[in-house]
Amino acid sequence: MTLWTQVDTNKRRSGILLFCFVLIVIGLGWLFSYVYNSPIILVIAVVLAVVQSLVGYYSGDKIVLATSGAKEIKKKDNPALWNIVENLCITAGLPMPRVYIIPDNAPNAFATGRDPEHASVAVTSGALQMLNKNELQGVIAHELSHVGNFDIRVMTITAVLVSIIAILSDIFLRSRIFGFGRRERDDNGGQLGTILLIVSLVAAILAPIIAMLVQLAISRKREFLADADGALLTRYPEGLASALEKISSYGAPIEHASSATAHMYIANPLSGGKAEDKQSFFSKIFSTHPPISERVKILRGMSK
Repeated sequence: MTLWTQVDTNKRRSGILLFCFVLIVIGLGWLFSYVYNSPIILVIAVVLAVVQSLVGYYSGDKIVLATSGAKEIKKKDNPALWNIVENLCITAGLPMPRVYIIPDNAPNAFATGRDPEHASVAVTSGALQMLNKNELQGVIAHELSHVGNFDIRVMTITAVLVSIIAILSDIFLRSRIFGFGRRERDDNGGQLGTILLIVSLVAAILAPIIAMLVQLAISRKREFLADADGALLTRYPEGLASALEKISSYGAPIEHASSATAHMYIANPLSGGKAEDKQSFFSKIFSTHPPISERVKILRGMSK
């Protein structure tokens, strides 16, 4: 797959993702409106789906940056970081993104935005302290590859919409547990009412899981591609390989990272440096990133 094919594919996937997530939210709204015998819930779900899709597209990057605690900088604030980003953008033929620093000792980074003209790159203060110039260049090149490949649009939209689905499901499940909004049809509405109630409960449980699995599938493949493109951009794969090893070995998670935004970082921000061989079976399955050891092996293979 060529770079241009990947860009076109990502643009199409953005539209498909928006459409699928809108359908899921509307579907949940219909089920919940039936269970509660309140058509207004469906109306709210439709409005929420449309509004959140637009928010995810146009302002998802601002939400992600705000929740991460990122602070925008100018060249005078950190000339070294600014120059690395600027030089790599010139090499890659990309417009200069906004640059942010996340005040967190855990080394990591991510890119966000809806396209290269509206992109942002965020790096933790820990990454600036722990990584040398070649390693930092490798990390920035990786993130700029996400920008050039339009990965950022897909990942940003996904982060916002996964959160909305999880919130809707959580509200419904909590209301059923505490007995709010029960409709008479639960007791005497017949077999259809019982079946739909069961379906709605199953949907409320499975919807965020399905959304998360979509999120994971999107993330893992893109990390390998961004690693390769980033290494080609710097022409020094060892820089990124060494950076990934340092990032993965850090012993604490990023304070403001969440499961909704974890897939956007260059390495899992929630693992806290836990060794891959010590992670549980389910942790590996639901990991937002491919194993660091595998990524490093591929990068070092590019140097031979």
